[in-house]
Amino acid sequence: MNTSLPIAAARAATTSSVASSLVSDKAAPAVAGTRQRLALAESLLLEPFGLTRSHLQQALAAMHARGVDDADLYFQSTHSEGWSLEEGIVKTGSFSIDQGVGLRAISGEKTAFAYSDDISWAALMEAANQVRSIGSSGQSGRVRVGRQKQVQPPAPARARVAPSRSLYAAFNPIGTLDSAAKVALLEKVEKMARAKDPRIVQVMAGLGAEYDVVLVARLDGTLAADVRPMVRMSLTVIAEQMVEGEVRREVGSSGGGGRLGLDYFDDALLQQYVDEAVEAALINLESRPAPAGEMDVVLGSGWPGVLLHEAVGHGLEGDFNRKGSSAFAGRMGQRVAAKGVTVLDDGTLANRRGSLNVDDEGNPTQRTVLIEDGILTGYLQDRMNARLMRSQSTGNGRRESYAHLPMPRMTNTYMLAGQDEPQAIIGSLKRGLYARNFGGGQVDITSGKFVFSASQAWWVENGKLQYPVKGATIIGNGPDALTRVTMIGNDLQLDSGVGTCGKEGQSVPVGVGQPTMRINGLTVGGTA
Repeated sequence: MNTSLPIAAARAATTSSVASSLVSDKAAPAVAGTRQRLALAESLLLEPFGLTRSHLQQALAAMHARGVDDADLYFQSTHSEGWSLEEGIVKTGSFSIDQGVGLRAISGEKTAFAYSDDISWAALMEAANQVRSIGSSGQSGRVRVGRQKQVQPPAPARARVAPSRSLYAAFNPIGTLDSAAKVALLEKVEKMARAKDPRIVQVMAGLGAEYDVVLVARLDGTLAADVRPMVRMSLTVIAEQMVEGEVRREVGSSGGGGRLGLDYFDDALLQQYVDEAVEAALINLESRPAPAGEMDVVLGSGWPGVLLHEAVGHGLEGDFNRKGSSAFAGRMGQRVAAKGVTVLDDGTLANRRGSLNVDDEGNPTQRTVLIEDGILTGYLQDRMNARLMRSQSTGNGRRESYAHLPMPRMTNTYMLAGQDEPQAIIGSLKRGLYARNFGGGQVDITSGKFVFSASQAWWVENGKLQYPVKGATIIGNGPDALTRVTMIGNDLQLDSGVGTCGKEGQSVPVGVGQPTMRINGLTVGGTA
């Protein structure tokens, strides 16, 4: 099966220091923040619909047939807003609200699931009965439940509040700027890009904000909630110049965001996005056809960690390893990478795009070491796969929405820094490719084979950048490629906050990162 991270490449954000970009909340769970988020979630997702905690326990009890190992309810309300600019005009603005509830019961490897966009006691009980019916048949299944007539609620019941983290503020980012200010922000970045270089002939910019509130109730009485702000800005420019009597056009892009307010996008950050996008487009104007063949490759820091995400991260998710379909299945404790290679998945980084206070099953996120000094030490687990593998959840149960089933997914996945200077790594190449940025890519989980397109790359000879190249694709095998890592830089960076990961038709926000590193003997497909 192929999985991909279909997203425009963006250069890694410059932070004041690597340490500051990896701030995590490793202290005891913030009880006040946990209860505040739970109260807010109940006020949005239960009280307006006449629901209480007692209703949740009754619905869970209705799902609890003989042989059920686990069951949960997942309530969600998502407010989304987006603005886009093109040709100097803000052409589109959108706002939407999506809310509903998903109910799941698990027996062994089989899952019964029902969901409804009608949050009511009648719809909840209808969905619970559907789940029980599917589960009683001994099959897996998924149904949608329509609107129902109201029925009598049950008597009160007790519940246990789950611990969680406090990695970002509980607020609605959509309201952090008014509409006029949002339009002005896009117009400002457009003017900055055009003023940067006369060869910039077109600018496209987008601004988005999301306010996501979730509430999880589990069969064991656990209650958990999260309030998830998210903002993102994207910038794409087109540069044009005459080359040998013909008009040549090239594209550059940048952007970023996180679990913050729209005031995050100050003038300094906008200038950084503009500089990165314009630089990428102008460099590509000078690019030549990429060479092809087997060669040594240096990957830049930051966003090129998307290769790590695809080629290694998906293969370390618990469901693929439980089923034996991953190239890493059955290799726990074995060497799967060169010495010095340490790979983490960390959902506890403050304000990062891939971070969560709790995952979508109500478990606190964790910092999970997947590969330590080249040795495979962990998999990413949700509750079901952890139980079946006799392991523990790592807080990686994620879903796109209430209408989707959770599965083990990455949060922020990155490689730790080494000791080598980045310039020394590039200088070590006799003949090879320096890939500074990537576009799309995909991986075959079973074989570990991956293919990535480089959106910004240079041909290197005798340790010197010779000229930018276009059309380079990097081909390899994830587990094999990690054994070919020979140098690891001291310049770990995370991406700027643009990643979206696709798996089995579901998309979730993620983060990636890595230091500069050299991998010997990769196959490069080119146009020369």
